Amino acid sequence: MTLYVWGYSLEYEKERDDILDAVDSVFRSGRLVLGPSVQAFEEEFAAYHGVAHCVGVDNGTNAIVLGLRALGVGAGDEVITVSNTAAPTVVAIDAVGATPVFVDVDRDTYLMRVDQVEAAITSRTKCLLPVHLYGQCVDMAPLEAIAARHGLPILEDCAQAHGARHHGRVAGSMGRAAAFSFYPTKVLGAYGDGGATITTDREVEENLRRLRYYGMERVYHVVSTPGYNSRLDEVQAEILRRKLTRLDSYVARRRVIAARYEEALAGTGIVTPKTAPGNDHVYYVYVVRHPERDRIIEALKAKDISLSISYPWPVHTQTGFAHLGYARGSLPVTEEVADQIFSLPMFPSLTDTEQEFVIDALREALATV
Repeated sequence: MTLYVWGYSLEYEKERDDILDAVDSVFRSGRLVLGPSVQAFEEEFAAYHGVAHCVGVDNGTNAIVLGLRALGVGAGDEVITVSNTAAPTVVAIDAVGATPVFVDVDRDTYLMRVDQVEAAITSRTKCLLPVHLYGQCVDMAPLEAIAARHGLPILEDCAQAHGARHHGRVAGSMGRAAAFSFYPTKVLGAYGDGGATITTDREVEENLRRLRYYGMERVYHVVSTPGYNSRLDEVQAEILRRKLTRLDSYVARRRVIAARYEEALAGTGIVTPKTAPGNDHVYYVYVVRHPERDRIIEALKAKDISLSISYPWPVHTQTGFAHLGYARGSLPVTEEVADQIFSLPMFPSLTDTEQEFVIDALREALATV
């Protein structure tokens, strides 16, 4: 059996009774769309983050799209973000008609170089979109200062940072709004698609609720456009409610796995993740770096260990974004690390035996490259 970077089967077996009870409870309730489970999850997820409002949506991409729309971002505007991210971050910016403007990333953490943001601001800049990548947060204090000086809102992309903290503040509580994905592989994952946008701002929350429901404030009455059909499903919401109570335990197990990798790979030539000052990392993915990345991946593949790369192609180098006009070499660190990074298996149900197998295979591969 192949060992993948993410795993579901052991988690499902452990939580099966609770997951099936969640599904059954929704089906028996007779409320399948925007019912009590969505409302309860929104309240509980907002409370976890210490914010006033949460609006559940159908996926993480639309959590960003609706977040941008609710903040007033649209055609002709610019949004400052990074190219070292999953493409949906930038697809969402494009979907509202705005233009992504990229800054480079830090060589050690792969996170946004906040010291490059101010120089990228123009008269068209409408939003700052930091990506809390791989499980830890961007350096927010200086970014917040920049945003305040220029009167710009911050929309946090928290798709990979459920439960992460930055100087004690939980990811998603530091901007005017924050977007989350509940794709099954996430630290807090559903059993299908799902997302949410959270905010401390009542006006933003009201905009979000209209946007996700056709622009309606009551049934069949559209009060504003654009509008979307972007509702979090009741079944996924109820599953997420149950799993939210276990989120901190998922994070704790991920940190144990990360510590074992760190100790076992010391001195091997593998560059292990660096945690930025003030961050509590949740290790959504365990991203390492080595110049012989491709040979290592092939060697482990021969042992039925399937690794992944997050991400092999920076957004600005992809053909679908060629119209943005970024030449090769324009984001040198982003491009450099993309040729070397790869992810080791990381999920709470990864057993110690499986992890040892990965470590032994990796050491063997390193001896031959």
